[in-house]
Amino acid sequence: MDVGPRLGNPPEPDTLDDPSREANDSIRAAWHHSEDERTGIIPDGPRTEGGVAGEGGIADGDEILSGSEDDEGGVVWGDDHDTLDLDRDEVLELPPELDQPPPARQPSEPPAGSGYEGYREALAEDANLWAPFTSKLDWELARWAKLRGPGSTAVSDLLGIEGLQDALGLSYKNSRELNKIIDTELPGDRPRFERKEVKIAGDVFDVYYRNPLECVRALFGDPEFAGDLLFKPERHYTSSDKADQLYHEMNTGKWWWDTQKQLDTKKPGGTIVPVIISSDKTQVTLFGSKQAYPVYLTIGNIPKNIRRKPSRRAHILLAYLPTTNLKQIPSEAARRRAVANLFHACMRRILAPLTKPGIDGVLMASGDGVVRRIHPILAVYAADYPEQLLVTGIKSTSCPKCKTTKKDLGNPNAPIEYRDLSKILDALGLVDGNHRDFTRECKQNDIKPIVHPFWENLPYVNIYRSITSDVLHQLYQGMIKHVISWIEQLYNQDEIDARCQRLPPNHHIRLFMNGISSLTRVTGKEHSQISSFLLGLIAESPPRSRPISALNQKRIVRAVRALLDFAFLAQYPLHSTTTLKRLNNALNRFHEDMTVFVDLGIRTDMNFPKLHSLRHYATMITFFGTTDNYNTEYTERLHIDLAKDAYRATNHKDEYSQMTIWLERKEKILLHEKFIRWQELAKDTPSTLTTQRQVKMTKHPTLRAITMARLASEYGVEKFSIALSQLLRKASKIHVPLDRVSVYHVAKFIARYPAQVDYENTTLDSIHVKPARKNPKRDKEIIPGRFDTALITDGTGAGENLKEYRVGRVRVIFSLQQRHAQSLFRGKAAPKHLAYVEWFTPFHTPGPDHGLHLLKYAYDRHRERLVSVVPVVNIRQSVHLFPCFPAETSKQWTTSNVLDTCDKFFLNIHTDRYGFIRLE
Repeated sequence: MDVGPRLGNPPEPDTLDDPSREANDSIRAAWHHSEDERTGIIPDGPRTEGGVAGEGGIADGDEILSGSEDDEGGVVWGDDHDTLDLDRDEVLELPPELDQPPPARQPSEPPAGSGYEGYREALAEDANLWAPFTSKLDWELARWAKLRGPGSTAVSDLLGIEGLQDALGLSYKNSRELNKIIDTELPGDRPRFERKEVKIAGDVFDVYYRNPLECVRALFGDPEFAGDLLFKPERHYTSSDKADQLYHEMNTGKWWWDTQKQLDTKKPGGTIVPVIISSDKTQVTLFGSKQAYPVYLTIGNIPKNIRRKPSRRAHILLAYLPTTNLKQIPSEAARRRAVANLFHACMRRILAPLTKPGIDGVLMASGDGVVRRIHPILAVYAADYPEQLLVTGIKSTSCPKCKTTKKDLGNPNAPIEYRDLSKILDALGLVDGNHRDFTRECKQNDIKPIVHPFWENLPYVNIYRSITSDVLHQLYQGMIKHVISWIEQLYNQDEIDARCQRLPPNHHIRLFMNGISSLTRVTGKEHSQISSFLLGLIAESPPRSRPISALNQKRIVRAVRALLDFAFLAQYPLHSTTTLKRLNNALNRFHEDMTVFVDLGIRTDMNFPKLHSLRHYATMITFFGTTDNYNTEYTERLHIDLAKDAYRATNHKDEYSQMTIWLERKEKILLHEKFIRWQELAKDTPSTLTTQRQVKMTKHPTLRAITMARLASEYGVEKFSIALSQLLRKASKIHVPLDRVSVYHVAKFIARYPAQVDYENTTLDSIHVKPARKNPKRDKEIIPGRFDTALITDGTGAGENLKEYRVGRVRVIFSLQQRHAQSLFRGKAAPKHLAYVEWFTPFHTPGPDHGLHLLKYAYDRHRERLVSVVPVVNIRQSVHLFPCFPAETSKQWTTSNVLDTCDKFFLNIHTDRYGFIRLE
């Protein structure tokens, strides 16, 4: 089989391994396909890896059968007025003078008509800042109606109130007129949806989709991203000897390097645009079974810290696929084949416009007006396991990336042999020939007999490499979910729940006050929250519900610790060769002890795909950058905005046509909002969105003039003068008439954006210091006090060694009056905010199995708790402490008093990624 550009199979690293599963029973089928579908120019030169370099897609009237001729499994594209024009986008050749890689940013001014300047020209209105709306109020009400409003009918009823329109000076008097302004007068930056009918098994389904090339153009040319786009592959190292390579953005991975080299042999000077696709069915109703099947698109040129924020609009809803299960087809096997072929037929039609530009390139301007010849190439397909099988055509219980057989999925020593794309394409290419040969070759290559998968004609694509690791479904909804259920089976559930109810509060910890054993339909976020304290529940004195030997208990603890370490290491936003070794080391540690769950009868074996998938993480990071480049958690969040909210805005009849119109209008309003902000700032958004972690205190104290007596009785501050004297390096108590201070009940750690950027600063962490108080809603109820623990440094070291820190419990955060501060800190800069803390013992060697640091309150020679006053800027983060639980948890302990009543604690290192990096 002659093929066009293909990328090579990924290398077989020494640390990974996997063989392939034998195919199941062969499926007899008759396959029909038109000859003109596989047309395309085959470039000269040696065979490389990827799809066929032709114009993919399905011509109108083409038919694809998914089973035997009497299965009624055919897929037919209707000849309605909404057919795709695959040749709509003209592919241009670069003139010789432009056929070189341009610099990342051009110093010249953007040409007229680019970015927001082009948007202003499209509005044809210079004088009115709010055009096409007449005033700020006119615009703000329109924005509210489309982004926050209760619905078209309610908005029309509101605007229909007599005299309201004239009183407010509105340019519209109902929703219909507002929609007309948005549809006809507001420019859009994203392509409109097209509708196509698909006929299969006697039924007709609608597919709503956008031209993916125009979606790429919208993202690549968005002026909001102009200063941030990545245009070329890069290699970063920790030192000049290049021994430790860094991986973070997509352009630091091997895929971009390899693809650029392949491209430059045929079309030098092109800029690669890595296309990232994600698809997944989602429920759009709280009750019932109504589903949507959205497909999302983004590009790897946009930095990951932008792509993962829904508010930045770096993803585009590419399509709504049919959600049918084809229940009318009686044969289950034929039905599954028909559903798979329907998916691939739709995706092939949708992604066809990327084929020619991927080979030849197309001129495209970025948001700063610089024109480049870009090549949009499918790089990543982010999906959960069932969707991965559907995309790749691999059979259930198999790995979608390599040939590891089912019996070796849990074997850490089984060699990894990646799937050979060339052989698979050769097998699938027999679809038009002898059916027996076709099914035999598909079985030998462990692939389902798919009729022309959507990726076979896409250039430079190896779909088995494009399937990436998925933290949400493989870890939190996969392995961690399994481990939590195994722990619940092994240990006394009542005691597990009792321990959950007695954990101290922390910014990063969700307290499950009813325990975890009764939870149902647990989400990935909830599994993540449970994992943050799971190790502390079993670290010592396990709540056994069955006899477990001391050795097996240690194996369980080691396995849980290793898996949690792997989960946190896998989510590092920046990896190096060294940290990838630590990632593989954590996985090896888990493999060493995971068989304890088999030995204790919880499982019969450990051969399941989600466990095996962990062996691919290190390789995927080296190929595509860190996992936050392609985690499905971010696209799952898009379901709310682009599927669920869109459905709720309809009358639930012919909903997809309404959903797409609603989405197009919302996108126009959001674009206009950005344009107005740009005009108000009179400058572009800064090219960098680098954030700084800072302590933020409220402008005004929570309480003023708190007496020393109140500090002692309500906050537990009994040695204030002594502690402040120590800060001032004085040997005795201070003699300044300091009898009152102002106090603050919370300190926040925020990610601060540059001042020019109109984004809210994100709260990353917080420390609460609140005494007991009455509940304002219930007079007789007392809300317990909360005094959080924190990681504190003396401010002298670089902060790279854990021994430079110490854990303290913050009793009060306060500030001094200016006259007192000047008197006390003579000749020194007085800290604006100070904290009174009770110290824990220094860090020592962590435990051998759970790896946690044991801490106790530190006492002075008078057997009183050791205290100090420290500047708040010395507090680096909050920390969470596990009580050292006895075999049976004390009923006197509560979440609010456990830090006072327990005498030994373990330091929790799995609360958040920032803390894990520092504490691990």
